[in-house]
Amino acid sequence: MKLQEFMTTKIELVDAEAYLYDAIEKMVDRRIRSLVVRFPGKNVHSYGVITARDIVFKVLAKGGNPKNIRISDVASKPLACIDKDADFREAAKIMEDTNIARIFVCEEEKIVGVVSLIDIMDAALIMRARGEDVS
Repeated sequence: MKLQEFMTTKIELVDAEAYLYDAIEKMVDRRIRSLVVRFPGKNVHSYGVITARDIVFKVLAKGGNPKNIRISDVASKPLACIDKDADFREAAKIMEDTNIARIFVCEEEKIVGVVSLIDIMDAALIMRARGEDVS
């Protein structure tokens, strides 16, 4: 199953120089677990990602004040990208090898979607329902 068949296409962005509190507010308000971080530049290598895990483990659990910490201080860069025509198994393998929970789907230097661990499991269920081999 190709990634473009089940990827999430609604991508939420935040500026790298905003404060972490802004990211927390956006993530909680939209009930999402990650945001694409916009660093200066205009290609896919100019983006990073901030996750709920980053915020909780790197800042909140250590008593950091999210009103005083820039998103750029916590975000991971560069994004892990994969082509929209890639197979879900390829995405799962990259996620396993790099120990990440999401991979961004890119086309010609543009982010067009994101695939998470839950999405990979969803794809496996869809394939099974279609009678396709999941193994």
